[in-house]
Amino acid sequence: MPTADKRQRKKENARLAREAREAAVKRRRRNRTIRNAAIAVAVFVVVILVLTFVSHDDKKKTVAVSPTTTVPASGVTATIKTNQGNIVLSLDTKDDPKGAGRFIFLAKSGVYNGSRWHRVVKDFVIQGGAPGGDPTKSYGHPVVGELPKDHYPVGSVAAAKTGTDPAGTFDSQFFIVTGAQQGASLANDYARFASVKSGMDVVKKIEALPVGADGDPTTKATIDAVTISGA
Repeated sequence: MPTADKRQRKKENARLAREAREAAVKRRRRNRTIRNAAIAVAVFVVVILVLTFVSHDDKKKTVAVSPTTTVPASGVTATIKTNQGNIVLSLDTKDDPKGAGRFIFLAKSGVYNGSRWHRVVKDFVIQGGAPGGDPTKSYGHPVVGELPKDHYPVGSVAAAKTGTDPAGTFDSQFFIVTGAQQGASLANDYARFASVKSGMDVVKKIEALPVGADGDPTTKATIDAVTISGA
């Protein structure tokens, strides 16, 4: 027969074993709860990240022009009001954010208002955008925009520069390509920041104006204002 002490020790051991089992069950439940909560949080974070990165609303995306300036990645247009009619440009803020951003800045600053088209070359380009319409003047602090790899199709809008300026330099003057052959043979040295969306008939009308020996139209060809939409 077990002695009283032995019986007591068995009871005590049984109690300790039972408490240990109960504690282990509680730990497993607690760990399961923590693990499930962690999984739920992780799933939530992943969903948020996926929604952020797969969103393709370009109007909400921006492209850096400088460390402190951004422009929308798409959907920006510019309307050039001339005395011959309006020309609407689609700005390439995705592939040439620096050039497009420069044009947006100058337009919003009113630099182009009251200027003119001062150079016309038949089957090649019309050029304008000099401050006050004076092609000998520069705005100053030019940027260097991105360069294309496929030259300049008809309707391309690119930054004009001197022969000594680095490729892609954009002060304020710009040109619109009117000739397919000339545009295709033009070296990829000019920041192509836009294309004509509508009003190519106006561009051709300006191209058809009579010019002097230096290519300056002898008939008035003004840039009255440039307005930006979407930025």
